[in-house]
Amino acid sequence: MSFKRFDNEDIVISSDGVSTPAWSNNAVELTTFYTSSDQVARTSGDYYYNIYKDDTAQTSSAEVQFSVAYGDLKGSGSLAFDSNVSGSSPSSVIYKQYRTLVNGTEETNLAFGGETSETIYALSIERSRYKEKLLPGSLTLKLTSGSSDLYLTDNSTYASTVTFGDLGREYELVSGSAGTRYTGVSSTGYTRASGSYGKFLPDAGLILLSGKALDEGVSDGGLNFQTNRASNTSTLNNKRMFEVINAGSSFTLRSEETISSNYVFVRARNSEFNYSTNPSNITGSGELRHDIMIDSPQAYLTTVGLYNDNNDLLAVAKLSRPLVKDFTKEALIRIKLDY
Repeated sequence: MSFKRFDNEDIVISSDGVSTPAWSNNAVELTTFYTSSDQVARTSGDYYYNIYKDDTAQTSSAEVQFSVAYGDLKGSGSLAFDSNVSGSSPSSVIYKQYRTLVNGTEETNLAFGGETSETIYALSIERSRYKEKLLPGSLTLKLTSGSSDLYLTDNSTYASTVTFGDLGREYELVSGSAGTRYTGVSSTGYTRASGSYGKFLPDAGLILLSGKALDEGVSDGGLNFQTNRASNTSTLNNKRMFEVINAGSSFTLRSEETISSNYVFVRARNSEFNYSTNPSNITGSGELRHDIMIDSPQAYLTTVGLYNDNNDLLAVAKLSRPLVKDFTKEALIRIKLDY
């Protein structure tokens, strides 16, 4: 076995971004949306609805794609835990949970485009739908309420700076599709004159929608959604958000993963690795068995082993076919290690 120490320039590190569809079965766009009657009927249904691509009643292997939750700072829109404790309900828990996650504090409320909203809708992408993060600029979410449509995307393609919070990068939601915003009046309705429709947090797999923005009239860029804030209503707003997503029948999203690679360049110069290390090629006295191999050796390279300074074998690279090596030939073998 022959050894050679690598030089500094023989090892190069590279990183590449790989984009894949976010939904099950490599689907880029979701067009069908289902809930689970079992999950909705449980206590968890007061906090969120799991959304599936397939009908759970007919497909036992249906997988969760994302969840929908409603949050209200004052606890409206869901049943109180205790009628004697005002403002304590699942909706208040949801709002304060996301407020703390996004802002890192309980002192400030959630704001979208500089505009505070005391009601939110949270679309949390199922963790198994993406390996590392979501891909900015790939989002298109269509919401349909009555005869009004609203297409939402993120502003990552034209934001002059990237805002970072406790959950990583933050982008504003605007009227548009696939990273391209709409301006003025179009077939999708109006756009908001100020503020935004919410936040897109790709590193956390989270989309937050501003209830205040959606409740505005169509002429002001909203959906006339009119969030139900009755204190004696259970899970209604979770259901209503599911219904406008289901009516829109289009949710496009991709995930992104950064794959780091080590490129190792193994250089066999003309004077190196020409003699076979096969024990059968050596006599008992340590001489070459065939005299012709003394001045005209020939070896076949088949395997490259990577060792550390303690001679521990760390990785093995196999060549697709033996590589002939003698004093008239040099070899350069590139090894790629992904992690």
